[in-house]
Amino acid sequence: MDVRTVLVLEDVQEMRAWLAAQAERLVPGARVVTCGTLGEALAFVRTLAPSTASVPLALVDLGLPDGSGIDCVRELSARQPEAMIVVATLFDDDTHLFDALAAGAQGYVLKSEPQAAVERALGRILQGELPLSPSIARRVLAHFRRPAPAAPAASEVALSPRETEVLAALGRGLRVRDVAYELDLSDHTVGDYVKAIYRKLNISTRAEAALEAARRGLVPPKG
Repeated sequence: MDVRTVLVLEDVQEMRAWLAAQAERLVPGARVVTCGTLGEALAFVRTLAPSTASVPLALVDLGLPDGSGIDCVRELSARQPEAMIVVATLFDDDTHLFDALAAGAQGYVLKSEPQAAVERALGRILQGELPLSPSIARRVLAHFRRPAPAAPAASEVALSPRETEVLAALGRGLRVRDVAYELDLSDHTVGDYVKAIYRKLNISTRAEAALEAARRGLVPPKG
């Protein structure tokens, strides 16, 4: 039986302890693994079996003494696609924000904001909301509300009926486990469909899948 583990990657000891306390609050009973360097975090992530749901939450800093936390986000997302990965950083710029989201992060909060605001943003995880600092949320919404150029119908990548159902479910924000329940399939089977969809559409994140589902008219566009 997998032991649920929360990963906290933060190089500043005081902040690491505070994030670990938040992790214990958000995921009661989980084991909290804290790392102060990218190397330590990657070593831990590489001990995880791919595709298992043993890491429900990871809180990841970006500016580390031995590299960027985005490398941890990317590897953890590949091994644990169901993990809720939240970046907690001081970087308040579009490059770090969108690089982190493209790597697989589902949330982005700024440590420069009051701790009460960060706590509220992290708390949204429990309600299944996207945990973003208010200023970051406005920036993301502005970015994704820009109309995407319509692709010619003849060049649209064809999906099978079942792949289309899975993409529509992803577009509604469902996770692999929820899609499997809704479609009466195994988690493994749905995971295979998701991989096939990502490969066909040349995408790598759930955010991109949601945008493609909206573009295809499978779900109402947000905003």
